[in-house]
Amino acid sequence: MHRLAPALLARLARGRPWAPVPRRGAAAASGEEELFVFPEYEPELSDAAAPGAAPRRERPPRRERPPVAAAAAAAGRPDPSVPPSGVSCSGCGAELQCRDGAVPGFVPAEKYRSLSEGPAGAAGLRGAVCQRCWLLAHHGRVLRLQLPPEQHRRVVSAALRRPPRHGRGPLLLYLLDVLELPDPVLPQLSGLLGPDVPVAGLLVAGNKVDLLPADSPGHLGRLRRWVAAACAGAGLRGAPLVDVRLVSAKTGYGLEGLVSRLQRSWRCAGDVYLLGATNSGKSTLFNALLRSDYCKSRAPDIVDRATVSHWPGTTLNLLKFPIINPTCDRIFRRQERLRQEATKTEDQLSSEEKKYLNHLKKQGYLVGRVGRTFQQQKSSPVVDFDPDMLSYSIDEDPRHSPKKCEEREEFTYNEVKDARWCFDTPGIVKENCVLNLLTEKEVKLVLPTQAIVPRTFILKPGMVLFLAALGRVDYLEGEKPAWFSVVASNLLPVHISILSKADATYEKHAGQELLKVPMGGEERMKEFPPLVPQDITLKGIGTTEAVADIKLSSAGWVAVTAHAEEKLLLRAYTPKGTTLVVREPPLLPYISTIRGARIAGTAAYRTRKPPSLVENLKTTERR
Repeated sequence: MHRLAPALLARLARGRPWAPVPRRGAAAASGEEELFVFPEYEPELSDAAAPGAAPRRERPPRRERPPVAAAAAAAGRPDPSVPPSGVSCSGCGAELQCRDGAVPGFVPAEKYRSLSEGPAGAAGLRGAVCQRCWLLAHHGRVLRLQLPPEQHRRVVSAALRRPPRHGRGPLLLYLLDVLELPDPVLPQLSGLLGPDVPVAGLLVAGNKVDLLPADSPGHLGRLRRWVAAACAGAGLRGAPLVDVRLVSAKTGYGLEGLVSRLQRSWRCAGDVYLLGATNSGKSTLFNALLRSDYCKSRAPDIVDRATVSHWPGTTLNLLKFPIINPTCDRIFRRQERLRQEATKTEDQLSSEEKKYLNHLKKQGYLVGRVGRTFQQQKSSPVVDFDPDMLSYSIDEDPRHSPKKCEEREEFTYNEVKDARWCFDTPGIVKENCVLNLLTEKEVKLVLPTQAIVPRTFILKPGMVLFLAALGRVDYLEGEKPAWFSVVASNLLPVHISILSKADATYEKHAGQELLKVPMGGEERMKEFPPLVPQDITLKGIGTTEAVADIKLSSAGWVAVTAHAEEKLLLRAYTPKGTTLVVREPPLLPYISTIRGARIAGTAAYRTRKPPSLVENLKTTERR
């Protein structure tokens, strides 16, 4: 037994450790600071272990590669003498050009000529993407563009003021990020429309519901009421507001129902415009609808998918696909498919479907299966066989026939002459948003891309909670401890300190690995705005129900739960120029109940992740 102990300890030491756990009462008594990242949700790209963790074997330093964006910019040179093409980028909608690399739609001059100087002329650029979309899609890099602040708003406003087609006004599909409630752009929608825009209706869809855990039965109904209240608060009520939906453009939850609702508006509306703020998921929804029953059957083979990235304002102009006419026969066939799929269980799915479904379950709490009823049958490709090209003597080199250029599919005149179109528009930039202050690497850490695991802490008066270096909540006055539940990206660290050391902690660790975001050390923090305080007074309503959310701009929020009738004095901080919102009632009032056991000697509880739910799939009863 004694011989086995060292080997067992060595194996345990190689595992991923939990965050350091001080002795019971040590943190509160001695003022030691605690970092709670919870390594099971720590980013895999980080090689640094948590402070105080068991040392790891050092890896050899990686060879640094030159930045992709810089290499691409050096390889692709502009040519101011070439006029713009008149062809749009299939990823962002900007007009393709090679005149200026800082203007949207730039393609390096060498590539531009190779595509446009062929037999097809400028039409050879169809289906091509600009350099910015290429770097976003293939390397996750961002090229900064010289865009006026109102560029996106002008494009959207001009599109909505087009003369109505088919004698009907457009249907507006506004995508709202439920994590950003109350939505900052929704009240500006009436100003974009104006009295001269004959809108047939407005359909509001709350997106990213898959990222939020179910804190109680009926939480989706509560979220839907929140979205409806946000519409009413923005002055959108009555006849223009057609419906309110909850969806996930990423996992497919609610999309089949959204398609059915959009098809019911066919006869009373013209074209459909997809609107929303930046990072609300419009391009993701556009791509999902392109692969659904909402578009013409040949559209997925002809229309390219929109570029999707974390960076705000990816779409720069209009993208579109033709909407299928929902005839009675098509609606009947679609309903038959939906009924058959609803009777299936997970065991009846193919291996590929199970694999994809399990992937979506890891991404979000709510998952939906989006299918297609009307698919274009593809003919099998014909292989040209030339025996003379395969025969050659010993003294000859093999001859290769020139590759035939694949002809790009196009819509026929009859397919689009009376078609109605679904347009993806540029996102309206959110003002006073912390994302506008961050770099591309920092945005990837701040924006949640997987199901959010809530982290709950119990704090006494005089304790401080840091959410990275982007937000801070001080518990100034109160008689009893209170619970603070953090709802933010799983990659953002939460740091617990005491009031007397909070300022020194921020000065020392902002820009460093401990607080992680922003990153870049002292030089980065010199240009980053300071944290600005705001005092908040709350009154508790019970130990299981939060009284309010403290929303730290777009970095996330902290739900505060306190004893009944307990008065709390808090002080919250966000970077200067960003918006801090106290949301009452809270979005997830029972979020503090989603937690495990208390971690001994710390202010933290162990995390607990609720299971995922598949929408249109029959559940099997377990005995």
